[in-house]
Amino acid sequence: MSEKENKIIMTKRIARRWVMKHIKPEYRLIVYYGAKEVNRVPSLLRSFRDSKVVLSGVPPISDLGLSERFDCFEIWSENKEGIIALDKWLSDRGFETSGVW
Repeated sequence: MSEKENKIIMTKRIARRWVMKHIKPEYRLIVYYGAKEVNRVPSLLRSFRDSKVVLSGVPPISDLGLSERFDCFEIWSENKEGIIALDKWLSDRGFETSGVW
């Protein structure tokens, strides 16, 4: 094994250790646009994340991420119980979701 190959292998091992140390599970949920009026829900969820709004039955999710697309919006967080409760809250109000994955 040459000096260069040895350095590459060591670099890969160090990178793998760093990634394994910093990796965290993330749970996602997609809410599809459909018959329900959904255009105000993303801003409601941003206010919920910033603790300006309280949703009944949903614990606070401080790391809630939100991405809007043309046909849906995607929500993600490390808080599995919070995302499951948010999925139930949205489903109870008639929104079509992908389920937590």
